[in-house]
Amino acid sequence: MLMFISKGVWKSNPLAAVFLSWALVQLILLIGSLNLIAQINSVLFLLSYLATNLACLGLDLASAPNFRPSFKYFSWYTALIGLIGTLVMMFVINSVYAASSIVLCLLLVLLLHLFSPSRSAHWGSISQALIFHQVRKYLLMLDSRKDHVKFWRPQMLLMVANPRSCCPLIAFVNDLKKSGLYVVGHVKVGAEFSSMDHDPTLADYSHWLALVDHVKVKAFIELTVAKSVREGLHHLVHLSGLGAMKPNTIVFGFYDDEVPQDYFLDADSAYRTVRFQRSEEEEEEEGDGGGSSELFILRQSADEKQLTGEEFVSLISDVLRMKKNVCVCRHFHTLDKAAVKSGKYKYIDVWPVNFFQPTAEDPFNTTSLFMLQLACIINMVRGWKHLQLRVFLCDSNTTVTGLTEFHAQRSTEQRFRHLLHSLRIKASIHPVAEWSTQLASLRGGSVFRPKDDEVPASHVAKTYLSNTNQVMRQHSPDKATALLLLYLPQPPSASQSAAQERTQYLHYLNQLTADLPATLLVHGISTVTSTTL
Repeated sequence: MLMFISKGVWKSNPLAAVFLSWALVQLILLIGSLNLIAQINSVLFLLSYLATNLACLGLDLASAPNFRPSFKYFSWYTALIGLIGTLVMMFVINSVYAASSIVLCLLLVLLLHLFSPSRSAHWGSISQALIFHQVRKYLLMLDSRKDHVKFWRPQMLLMVANPRSCCPLIAFVNDLKKSGLYVVGHVKVGAEFSSMDHDPTLADYSHWLALVDHVKVKAFIELTVAKSVREGLHHLVHLSGLGAMKPNTIVFGFYDDEVPQDYFLDADSAYRTVRFQRSEEEEEEEGDGGGSSELFILRQSADEKQLTGEEFVSLISDVLRMKKNVCVCRHFHTLDKAAVKSGKYKYIDVWPVNFFQPTAEDPFNTTSLFMLQLACIINMVRGWKHLQLRVFLCDSNTTVTGLTEFHAQRSTEQRFRHLLHSLRIKASIHPVAEWSTQLASLRGGSVFRPKDDEVPASHVAKTYLSNTNQVMRQHSPDKATALLLLYLPQPPSASQSAAQERTQYLHYLNQLTADLPATLLVHGISTVTSTTL
């Protein structure tokens, strides 16, 4: 509305501004009463000092290093005294004019905030300084030694290879965090850092922040440079977060041979955008003038992966050795949040059994309780609340020995129902009748150790896992189940097993989870539930 003022300049003289100021002064003089004009002038004069004292008080409270007042006796209380004094004098002179001027001043500040160039120009904001000061103070008060399981909440670190293909997963983990910490981590694989001219993550950081805004999630960004993904994961797990706000759960996407889908270019995608393009300066800096101008370039089917299947399993082992919970996500490209919110799906299904080595105690161990906790959390989120939580109980009681008399008197279902009641978890229990047949086909009680040496281990495991997958698809069809939570078995240790065993482990996971709905494989390390609340 006032753009004409900036254009009304002649020979560097702001003529339009001068004439506008003259017109405003004439309007005041037309009041015709010097006493009235003096009151208005005094109130506005005091208002300017009130704003100055308020700004100085805010800067002092924010402890901004660049705020160095030259007044010898300045302190926060002198600024406060000046602020209160000017405010009192304004109302002493004329309470109506004082109240009106304060309201008009606040309105002017609001208009400047919404429409002025400060929205695009980096003028700085005192609110950011005050927020920093308060956040630092309360972070220091947050003591990790006082953590208690009653107040546990998920603090997620999601490892992202390329955000173009991970948008649904990024949005889902944002729902899963339940007001906890959420960090999106990325490893930029390259040569030795000492051989680089500059840190390549510096130019990428602003684009990742724009990604967070685009997907509309509340997350922090952590980028690192390493010679391998495994080394970069160690950096992020150890250094992400601040103080007591450190990730306790690491989330991976599943390792498979599917070609990544570009959600930024997909016409039917809710995340479609054209904003992630490299600037000319970035292209020149990277020496890629004839290449693609897109950011986050996707791997094609013929391109070599930065990670092997064996290394992926090693990542899971490393995280468990760091005493962090692990989640591995698969089929999240099939998860449509709009369909979930619209009521197309009915269930969140939990299968608390270690399919690789089932025992009767599986539903009651740390991993199963962690699965139930995550299922409850996602069921509390808006958009997921209407879904019913179901637990499919696979009773492996015939394989367990050494139970106490107290536990022996109860069936697994009765014990589990009592557990859900004590944890105040609203879920329906569905015993799987076919499980005894599946369990009988698993010779030796493990997919890795067949009882009959004459039958190859891979043949036994393939048949068993294929049948188990069929049972899960029958009970948790993708047309009704929005989310499936499965038990992630302990992977072979990277230091104690051969590469073949780790590759076999991933192959078995692939067979177990083939053609299922969006699946969250979970392995818990720490206790996350409490009956004392």
